[in-house]
This record gives sequence, C-alpha cells and structure tokens, in this order.
Amino acid sequence: MESTRSTLAGTALPITASQRREKKCRTASAARGITAAVFILLASFSPVSAQTPAADGRLNSVPSALPVASEARLIGDQRRTRFVMDIDRRLDIAVSLLAEPSRVVVDLPETFFKVSPDSGREGRGLVSGFRFGQVASGKSRIVLDASSPVLIDRAFVLDPLDGAPARLVVDLVKTGQDEFLRAVRRSAATKISDVKDRGRAGERGGATRAERPLVVLDPGHGGVDTGAVGQDTTPEKVITLEMAKALKAALEASGQVRVILTREGDSFISLPDRVRFARERQAALFLSIHADSSAKPAQALSGASVYTLSETASDEEAAAYAERENKADQIAGVDLPPDTSDVADILFDLMHRETKNFSVHFARQLVSELKQSVRLVKNPHRFAGFRVLRAPDVPSALLELGYLTNKDDTRLLNSQEWREKTALRLTKAIISFVSVTVGRSQAP
Repeated sequence: MESTRSTLAGTALPITASQRREKKCRTASAARGITAAVFILLASFSPVSAQTPAADGRLNSVPSALPVASEARLIGDQRRTRFVMDIDRRLDIAVSLLAEPSRVVVDLPETFFKVSPDSGREGRGLVSGFRFGQVASGKSRIVLDASSPVLIDRAFVLDPLDGAPARLVVDLVKTGQDEFLRAVRRSAATKISDVKDRGRAGERGGATRAERPLVVLDPGHGGVDTGAVGQDTTPEKVITLEMAKALKAALEASGQVRVILTREGDSFISLPDRVRFARERQAALFLSIHADSSAKPAQALSGASVYTLSETASDEEAAAYAERENKADQIAGVDLPPDTSDVADILFDLMHRETKNFSVHFARQLVSELKQSVRLVKNPHRFAGFRVLRAPDVPSALLELGYLTNKDDTRLLNSQEWREKTALRLTKAIISFVSVTVGRSQAP
C-alpha cells in the first residue's frame, strides 16, 4: 500500500519512495547533530582532572604540576601564635595585613589544598580561624582571622627534609590597635622567595623585627665547671669561649645578625639559665659550643659533630655524651629542681615539635658547610636528650668541635687560624638559616 502524508489543510496525499529516502536522511543528520551538541555541552562542564570528593570533603586526585598542601595547624597562645601548613615543595609567599576586621593574608601560587575544610574553623591563640582557596587564575590565598591586633613577626617556607614536607610558617605576635593600624598602612605584600630576593626589614609587610635577628652563642661550661681537659691541660671552658668569640666576630662582620654570648668571661651559668637566656631575648637561633673527650685510646676518636634534641639518642655514644653534659650543674655543686614548666602541656609539645624540625634543618646546613674544611666524625649529625637544647620556641643545636683527648684535634682547637677559618664556615650556615626563618637578605 502506498503511504500518505498530511498537508496543513489536513488532506492526505501519497508519499513517494524518493520522499521516504529523503526524510530518512534528514532524520539521521538531525540525530548526529543532537549527539554532537550533547558531547560539546558535556565537555564544557568536565573538570581538567577528575577530583572526586572524599567523605571528609577533600578531593582525592590532584591536578598535575600544582603544589599540594596536606595539613594546617595553629600553635601558641594569646601572646604569640604560629600558623603552619605542610606543602609538598618550597614556594614563594607574600604576606600582608588587613583591618576591619583584622586579618593576615598569605598569597601563594595556585595550590591544591588537600586539607579538611573543617581544619580552620577552630582557632587558637591570636587566630580565631582560617580559610584557604583559589582567588584568581594561578593564585591561591590563606586568610587568618585575628582575634585581636597582631603583627607579623616572621613568615618563611622551609625546604622538605628527610621525607618531611616543606613547611609554610607565619608567626604572629600581639600588639596594640595603633601599632596594628600603622603596620596595615605600611603593609605591602612581602615576597618571601629565594634568599637573594628578600627585601630589607623596612620593606617587609607588617614585620616587627626592624632590627637584625639575634643569634645566641653559648660557650659551654665556665667558672667552677671546667669541662673536659685536653692533652695540653687546656680546659674545655677556655676552648669554647675562644671559639665563641671568633664566631661572634665573623657573624658581626657579616652585618646580617646581632650576636650575644651567654657568658663573656669565666663564669658559671646553669643549663636552665642558658635556655632561659635565649628564650627571653626571642633569639632566632641558639648554638651551644663544646669540645668532647673520650676514654678510648687517645687517637681513636677525632672530628667535629653536631647534635640536636631527641629523647631517643641516635647511638650509645651520643647518649653517654648527653648524660655527661647534663651533669654540668651537679659538677658545679648546684642543686636545681627539674624544670617541669609546660612539659605536660600539649601546646608545649606541638611548639617543641616544630622547633625541633627547624633545629634539624640548621644542623644539616651546619654539617654541609663544615665538611668542606673541617674534619667530621662518622655520622656527624647526632641527637640525644641535651638539657641545654630544650627551648620550645628557639631552634637550637650543640656543636662539638672535636676531642680534647686527641692530639691533632687539640692542636687545631688551640689554633687561632683554625678557629677563624671554622668561624667563617659556621657563619655561612647560620646566615643561610636565619635568612630563611626570619626572611632577611643573605650576606654577599
């Protein structure tokens, strides 16, 4: 039977075979067009890379080439608060202050925040909360809401080390409203980039340390506590003071830091007082200088080493050395009660953990510099429970220059030329460290 078609008037007309073929072609073409349109529409809404939300709201997959932030935390109290964010690489940051309401703004390259959105809802200390995210193409931002007027004390990024991530750190200190508003007015975003690009103190947005960072040098022993005695009967307390003076001169000549010694002469200072000395002055670094001795054959042990704090010693020798040094107060006839302040506080523990990480960074830099011209022991970076390294908020290390029971070491330690050469190496490591942690220009 011949098919029919309807006209606008409703009259049925016959449909030829050629007309049926033409209609079939038009229908197929229209279908292809719809399919193409749907595909284009779907493609326009597809993400660059699939990011499936996890149960806690974070995204599971990471866009390639972007830095990844994995954790953020606040440490401190109403006088001083530290914000820390773990990142998988070093990057540039810019820090500034804003008013009404009081805020600290940290700008950084576009970053993938693999951080729980809830992590910034509960504040601590001077920060009532924080948030983060992308603010423009290629740019991310962290905003810290200040609970009271604050100043930016330090802002820096530490390199990744030994499997630990890089750390973005912002230190805030409490201030008055007038000083806060003055800091806001002069607050131009401060680029914390390669050391050579860092600006002068007056150009740092909101920075309060107009003066150079402080390095505290601690000549070990002193007074009634002579320390170890060398083959030529020169006591350790003399060696350490001479080395500290040589290092102080080299550091001051750099023009980059201020330097104070815990003792300038032959006086006894207890271990807790040495720690307190650095903390009260808000030192950027504390370096305790020592020399060692050994009961082994005279020439068996030689070379310098660097120690950082750990409750578990790196080896038996480090544990024994820390035990000897921790008895300095007893040897001097001083009976001091154990220092238990803050020890059980979780805030103390968190702050101490971060400070120990900074101390390890410094120790690595110190070893890297020293090995170029100074004989080192095997595994020169060691750790143990030294009481003098227990400041929770000052990066600290103990430098052991060599063995006074070794003839060659003793000769070098008594050499002014060797002390000056070693001081230059130490200066380079110290300036490099404080340039990162305090954000200042490096010595040429």
